[in-house]
Amino acid sequence: MPGWHEKTKALQDAGKLQLVGIIQEQHPDRTRLFMQWKEMGWPLLIDSLNLLDVSAVPLTYLVDEEGVVRYERPSDEDLETFLATDYANEDAAAPSLDPEVGSPEYALLWEDDGDVSDAITKLGGRIAEAPEDSRAHFRLGVAYRKRYDSGERRAGDFQKAVEHWVRALELDPNQYIFRRRIQQYGPRLDKPYPFYDWVPEARAAVEARDETPVTLRVEPGGAEFAAPLKSFAASAETGTSPDPDGRIFRDEKPLIVAETVVVPTVVEPGESARIHVAFRPDLSLKAHWNNEVDDLVFWVDPPAGWSVDRHHHTVAIPREPVSQELRQVEFEIVSPEDFEGTETIPAYALYYVCEDVDGTCLFRRQDVHVEVSAPSLEISAPAAKIVPKELEAHGDVRIDNY
Repeated sequence: MPGWHEKTKALQDAGKLQLVGIIQEQHPDRTRLFMQWKEMGWPLLIDSLNLLDVSAVPLTYLVDEEGVVRYERPSDEDLETFLATDYANEDAAAPSLDPEVGSPEYALLWEDDGDVSDAITKLGGRIAEAPEDSRAHFRLGVAYRKRYDSGERRAGDFQKAVEHWVRALELDPNQYIFRRRIQQYGPRLDKPYPFYDWVPEARAAVEARDETPVTLRVEPGGAEFAAPLKSFAASAETGTSPDPDGRIFRDEKPLIVAETVVVPTVVEPGESARIHVAFRPDLSLKAHWNNEVDDLVFWVDPPAGWSVDRHHHTVAIPREPVSQELRQVEFEIVSPEDFEGTETIPAYALYYVCEDVDGTCLFRRQDVHVEVSAPSLEISAPAAKIVPKELEAHGDVRIDNY
């Protein structure tokens, strides 16, 4: 898109051509920040559900004033012909991509977060009738992730999103959009590039122009910042478990709710996965973090034969004496070459938490058990390894690829 913008700027300024961008982002406000940073001023349309049904990006179309696509991947000569042709009297109808009112796609595009649950139910019904509908699986994943990012979040939403994205890619292994959505949250061995590492630089550049950066509803981090790896680097830490004998009292209530997500949902023998662990104070118990002591500590102790990139993690505490924010830890594992069935990756967190507004503040441990599964015999080899060569050429076009 930036290349076409520069190439056609004079035509745009003269009113002869209107440039419009379309993105397949899960979080479109991140693209708005990118455009603000690069000072790109054209209109931007959002297609998080991939209603255009594109299998690779970037794509360029020339569309006439009636909305009819006249050229796909046009050359400079095609552009000249397009501008010189009068299409007004041609009998051609523009296809409609607008979802019907009441459809799950309509709810996801135009209605508030509270309607996402209804969209999830309807898409689930569509899959029940057509289990191999890859588009429905992808869109259901989008819906689950959208609800996960909202105030209507339910336990398991993020993992279900990943499950449906993985299933969509299994059904359509050449679908670039499906693949990139999984890689956004997946392990570094399967990443084409760091997806959002540009965000801090973009904000700094915008602020340097005395502008206010676009506010992001969901902050990227962890896997979305991580750079790709060519080979897995197992932890070489020399430290030891901070509570090897399990003597710290457990958070039995619990005051802090832990949730784990495995990306991808199944792990081939000898392959890697990224584990996301989220910790949230239980607001129904008025629980909150006690920030007047030490950081949250997280320790991973993988079973024999498994490798982990880091055993020891910390999450820094904010300056406020108490808070109720989400705290996250991410780590990567590699399974043994003979892995089959299901394995539990044991881990635990140590943290300071308080009950109620003026309640007791406690130092507690929470054991975290991450379930990792190998593909069953009925599941074909994962599609994530199938990358069409013609798509690799677009690997550096980062803002358009997810």
